[in-house]
Amino acid sequence: MKLMQMSAEKFLAETASSSPAPGGGSVSALAGALAAALAGMVANLTQGEKFADREARMKTAAGKAEDLRRLLEESVQKDTESFDGYMAALRLPKDTPEEKEKRVQAMQSALQEAAQVPLETAERAAQVFPLARLALEEGNPNAQSDALVSAMLARTAVLGALFNVQINLGGIRDEQFVQKMRTRVRELHQFAEEQEKQLLALSPLGKEF
Repeated sequence: MKLMQMSAEKFLAETASSSPAPGGGSVSALAGALAAALAGMVANLTQGEKFADREARMKTAAGKAEDLRRLLEESVQKDTESFDGYMAALRLPKDTPEEKEKRVQAMQSALQEAAQVPLETAERAAQVFPLARLALEEGNPNAQSDALVSAMLARTAVLGALFNVQINLGGIRDEQFVQKMRTRVRELHQFAEEQEKQLLALSPLGKEF
């Protein structure tokens, strides 16, 4: 069964089990999907006659949030599948020099894939921040707390995904690939930290802590 087709109860039980997947990467993607869903909810709550001056912007934001939510739902599954790909490479035979070389190459390829997938998750989750900002600045004031949770979940999604990038980079031999990935990891980490800080400062609720 696809992970996003599971009930919430089943997904949590599977995550808590001794199976290594779904793990932090899939959970980070789920956090991102929830962040997008909340930003979309606030946009949908900011429509109608009372919000006529901003309804068009909110409808556009709701559409973008829906697209991001679906992409991040895909990332939930992709992260687990990339882990399964690495495990399959580990199980390849290694009895002859040729088999050993083929196994090493398969493992390196799988590790790169396992690093690229959570980086994609982080990239997608980072796109939630502008939507959360709009929700805070122009959204229905009764949903400010939801917009703040969206921002915090987006940060969790980005950083959680980046942790999964980093742990896979440790086993990759292609230094050019590793350095390129590390540069982007640093950029996304800084962006997510700054965005959450800024968004918390936009609301009186965030200033109370």
